[in-house]
Amino acid sequence: MSAALVAVGLALLVAPASATRKRLQPSDSGLRLGTGWRAPARVGVRAVSVAVAVLAVLAGPGVGIAGAVTVGTVAYRLRRRGRARRRDREQRALLAGLEVVVAELRVGAHPAVACTAAAEEVKDAVAESFRGAAATAGLGGSAAEGLVAGAGRRGRDGDAIARDVHRVAAAWRIAERHGIALADLLDAARSDLLARLRFRSRVESGMAGARATAAVLAGLPLLGVALGQMMGAAPLRVLLGGGIGGVLLVVGTGLACAGLLWTDHITQRVTA
Repeated sequence: MSAALVAVGLALLVAPASATRKRLQPSDSGLRLGTGWRAPARVGVRAVSVAVAVLAVLAGPGVGIAGAVTVGTVAYRLRRRGRARRRDREQRALLAGLEVVVAELRVGAHPAVACTAAAEEVKDAVAESFRGAAATAGLGGSAAEGLVAGAGRRGRDGDAIARDVHRVAAAWRIAERHGIALADLLDAARSDLLARLRFRSRVESGMAGARATAAVLAGLPLLGVALGQMMGAAPLRVLLGGGIGGVLLVVGTGLACAGLLWTDHITQRVTA
């Protein structure tokens, strides 16, 4: 029975997508940045799901639940770390774009020309923002509105810097409304973003020790289980044998993962 279930799980893992699903999916869904799931991510999620299901069948529901909690925690942390890296990358690109815009404005260039030059120097959501601003300014509209709308067209990449783009757009609106020098206001917005980036970098460095301590504490139960196994106490037989051992395995795994997530939440509030 167990062998049959394992075979079914492996078949689900390697089964190709149906023709209907292929027709409904966009042809470049696995290659487009910032939209939808990438093909490797779908395969990874499917493989992990099948592995957890097979583990639950072979070793019991307690082991399956503990494995699912562990995999979910690791996946969530990796996803959040990826979002942080994407936000940092987009913020640095926004800094570079603002530097180009300010330099172009100081030599007398039109805002549309300045934004076009900035869009050529950066990429992804920031480039789309400056292209939107250039198009709107070229048609006589408010470049600030085009700046925000351009970031919104990039989906998740635009969401990573939405707050910073809105700050720049607010400075742009003030310059348009009150006749203040646009280059000076954008330069002030750029200095503010640079200061916040440097502050977050210092705080992240200071929080590295706390994160490392949390990871070590979360891994100590594994060390205890390994030591007990080497001493002949056979803790693995208790934990994997079901009954109260399975309950302890699930509770212990849940507490360790909750501790890691709570530590991440605390440190994230400091660096937000």
